[in-house]
Amino acid sequence: MAFFVYIVTNRPKGTLYIGVTNNLARRVGEHKSSHHEGFTKRYKLGLLVWFAAHDRVVNAIAHEKRLKRWNRAWKIDLIEASNPGWEDLTPPFQ
Repeated sequence: MAFFVYIVTNRPKGTLYIGVTNNLARRVGEHKSSHHEGFTKRYKLGLLVWFAAHDRVVNAIAHEKRLKRWNRAWKIDLIEASNPGWEDLTPPFQ
């Protein structure tokens, strides 16, 4: 099973949210549909702009925590290194 650390936003260089999940398509779909109350619904965050896969949940959670401590400029640099156009990377729903 894979575990994913991901970043969603509302627009290029907009508000960023970092999360972890074991089902990336489902979780991003929840963000896009504003399924849950909270931060991502309030800021309309549904554009998946970066993700990384891990084979162990503890590694994914540790990676998420490290990224959350990064300053905003480093997070933007991380996104732009692999996704300079801030394209939506949402995988197809299964």
